[in-house]
Amino acid sequence: MGELVLIRHGETEWSLTGQHTSYTDLPLTTNGEEQARSLAPLLASRHVSAVFTSPMERARQTAKLAGLDHARVDPDLVEWDYGGYEGVTTREIHRQRPNWLLWTDGVIPGPEGHPGETPEQVGDRADRVLDRVDATFCDSDGGDVVLVAHAHFLRVLTARRLGLPPADGALFQLATGTVSRLGIEHGRNVLTSWNRLP
Repeated sequence: MGELVLIRHGETEWSLTGQHTSYTDLPLTTNGEEQARSLAPLLASRHVSAVFTSPMERARQTAKLAGLDHARVDPDLVEWDYGGYEGVTTREIHRQRPNWLLWTDGVIPGPEGHPGETPEQVGDRADRVLDRVDATFCDSDGGDVVLVAHAHFLRVLTARRLGLPPADGALFQLATGTVSRLGIEHGRNVLTSWNRLP
C-alpha cells in the first residue's frame, strides 16, 4: 500500500499576512505559484493512484501547478470554517481575547452560512475523508493517495489518522507549499515525513 500524501496549498496574500482564510476564495500569490510548481519533481518520482483536492481555488491551483492534473474535488477538504474570524489575524483576536487558541476556544459566528466550526466538527469531516482514502487504497494499484488542502484541516486530519483527538492537530505546524506523508509501520499509522519543502 502507498502512503497518504498531504499537500498544503501555496502562499496566498492572507497566508502571508497571517489572516485566517477559510471560505474566502483567494488565488495563489506569484510566490505561491512557484511553491506549487516546485512540488512537481518531488511528486513525479512517486506512484500516485488518486488525488483529491479542496474546491477552493488556492488548492486546485496548487494541484494543477504541481502536475496533479486529474485531481477530484472533495468538498470535505475545505478549511476549518473560521466564522467571524475570517480575515482576522491571531494578533487581532488577542486584543480582545488575550489567551484565545483556535484549538480549544473555537471561533465566533460569522455571516450567514458560516457559523464557524468546532474542532470536533472539523474532525468529523476529516474522518469522512479518511474513510474515502481507505476505500481508495483498497481499490488502488498500491500507489499513494494525495490530498491537496489547507493547514488547519490537514493538521486535524493528521491527528485523526494517528488516533488523536481533533484538537491535537495543534501539535503539527504546517507551512504553505509543503508535502507531508503518513504511512504504516508494524500495522500502525505513523508520520513518515512532515512539512517538507522541495
